[in-house]
Amino acid sequence: MNKTISFGIPCYNSAEYMDHCITSILEGSDYASDVEVVIVDDGSTKDDTPSKADEWASRYPDLVKAVHQENGGHGIAVLSALKAAEGTYFKIVDSDDWLDGEALRQLLSRLRTFIGHDTRVDLVITNYVYEHVEDGKQNVVDYRYALHRGKIMTWDKIGHFNMTQNLLMHSLCYRTDVLRAGGIPMPPHTFYVDNIYAYVPLPRCKTLYYLDVDLYRYFIGREDQSVNETVMISRIDQQLRITRIMMDAYHLYDDVDSPKLRSYMIGYFTLMMAVCSVFSRMSDKPDAMENCEALWEHLKRYDKRMYRRARMGAVGTATNLPTKVGEKFTIGIYRVAQKLVKFN
Repeated sequence: MNKTISFGIPCYNSAEYMDHCITSILEGSDYASDVEVVIVDDGSTKDDTPSKADEWASRYPDLVKAVHQENGGHGIAVLSALKAAEGTYFKIVDSDDWLDGEALRQLLSRLRTFIGHDTRVDLVITNYVYEHVEDGKQNVVDYRYALHRGKIMTWDKIGHFNMTQNLLMHSLCYRTDVLRAGGIPMPPHTFYVDNIYAYVPLPRCKTLYYLDVDLYRYFIGREDQSVNETVMISRIDQQLRITRIMMDAYHLYDDVDSPKLRSYMIGYFTLMMAVCSVFSRMSDKPDAMENCEALWEHLKRYDKRMYRRARMGAVGTATNLPTKVGEKFTIGIYRVAQKLVKFN
């Protein structure tokens, strides 16, 4: 590894906004020689994404790689970027998002210190910001009180994560060898794989560090965006698929040694099951509820303790109320959470 960090940028028909993303990394890092950008053209056909990727690689051959592949979806593009990466650390940035320059410089300084002192840190966590471009509003997600700032720690030293503080892809910077060591079970042609990326590798991370800077800027506003509510409801089958992969990755009470990490992961997984329950109720697909109930039954057979925690707790109960009145109450809870967190 001769780079401090590799930034993977999956691109699919991204010509309209990918330049902003790439520029934010190169300018934010002051075009540092130890930074690498891996642009993955995921079989784009509707615009000049492929040629843009090649232009960037031609302009900055020591800093930028262009990888072209047949269309495989976001998860396969992430894996392609990971395969090509030469950095000790690895971070994914979606092509319509961007990084804050000053925060990036602070991240790079910290990573260089770890590497220079031969200090192994498997996961570096930073804040992210929901950028609601339409109304100009921002919502910062930080990890204060859940994590000690500026200290290397193990999972046993973490605090309580509230429901707005899940460690999403936007906040994570992994050591590359951690991701490669056990693989990431990314299905092709499936959205919402970022949940797998932010969940499955966590038990492999033995040390972590929280850098309290607002690094990642998460664009919210396009009608075709995967987190748009209408789009999410229409893709409920993909949400169910992702959640099942997460479920099958671990028997959490048997496979995860740290009680605090286990508690965090069961909380994250419970929210994923809740999302499946809510959007299945909002879907007009005739088999949506049947498929959701089948997922719950699979969980019950797979691991009774995980099932009891996910289904019988407050979140599971509130999002699976029977009768039409219960269904309206469940959707109402989702609406309140949506307004508070502004996640789509």
